Amino acid sequence: MATNPTAPVLFDRALLAARLQRARRVAPVTFLLERVAEDMAERLQAVTREFADAADVWTPGNALHDPLRERCKSVREVAFEASEVLPLQPQSLDLAVSALAFQFVNDLPGVLAQIRRALRPDGLLLAAMVGGDTLTELRQSFAAAEAECEGGVSPRVVPFADLRDIGSLLQRAGFALPVTDVDRIVVRYDSAFALMQELRRMGATNILVERRHAPTRRATLLRMAQIYAERFADPDGRIRATFDVIWLSGWAPHESQPKPLRPGSAKTSLEEAVKRAKRD
Repeated sequence: MATNPTAPVLFDRALLAARLQRARRVAPVTFLLERVAEDMAERLQAVTREFADAADVWTPGNALHDPLRERCKSVREVAFEASEVLPLQPQSLDLAVSALAFQFVNDLPGVLAQIRRALRPDGLLLAAMVGGDTLTELRQSFAAAEAECEGGVSPRVVPFADLRDIGSLLQRAGFALPVTDVDRIVVRYDSAFALMQELRRMGATNILVERRHAPTRRATLLRMAQIYAERFADPDGRIRATFDVIWLSGWAPHESQPKPLRPGSAKTSLEEAVKRAKRD
């Protein structure tokens, strides 16, 4: 359930919970989560501020357990639920983190606003989510195969947020000093079917509400794999799969933070600076 009743419901989060649970039972694939957890620890080490109370919002498993326990006196783990209402009290946290969960949120602005309210002044949100061009190769291959074999295209890969959109959402939620960046990870597989098997073991298969419910035709699947190999294979025959991890951070406003200059308060105009540079 989205926190905003007017927000479009794109994802079946109850189905996501079931698929995450299934993945945990069948030898889950965790390389992406492990990489994000390692990067999260490094990013937290670069922050000199002390954090007393922290919350881990919806990160699968306990990947962030150790880095948080090393930095914080108290750590609350918010378990994944179908609901997007967070059980966090206002101004109860100094730090909120999340790894590979926000990409499946229907009302991301609402969730960010909830986290912002839960942070004390000068509290930090640091999160990583899948976005950008993630699985663009699989998306293109399925679209081409369906158009060729079935005369139409159905949603196969979830829509992912753009880096610039995330920065705007942080500002909209009231965060100060918002920062976003992207870590592009390219993984190689023997075939498109090997990739799809790993996505299943990540719990990351299609959970779109408007997904196609009928089984995919065998001919379409085979043609998809063929197109994938034709367009996105390396010379050794292995295919490439892109994963874009978007990092986002923002601070709850505090008087000690740098403030932007007021419009019109600059001492020197841009025109004068350009003229001076040309003379020099």
